[in-house]
Amino acid sequence: MFLIFFMYLCTRKMTETLLISGLLLAAGMVLLLVKVLLRKDGKFSSQHIHDSEAMKERGIHCVMDQDREMRRKSPFAVKENKN
Repeated sequence: MFLIFFMYLCTRKMTETLLISGLLLAAGMVLLLVKVLLRKDGKFSSQHIHDSEAMKERGIHCVMDQDREMRRKSPFAVKENKN
């Protein structure tokens, strides 16, 4: 009897938790939808580093750009002798 009551309470708590989680997710989606609808162009601003003016001013690039720059062969590199 106690086990059945315990399972009922756990199921009830789980249902409440799932319901609250679903409502929070739905509220977040509605707020995002409102933000998109109220914007002039209907888009979110880019979150990439290379699109940020503040990062460009500081000379900060994304990892892909930094990796590309590091892999570029320098014209000032000294050729090694492989003897």
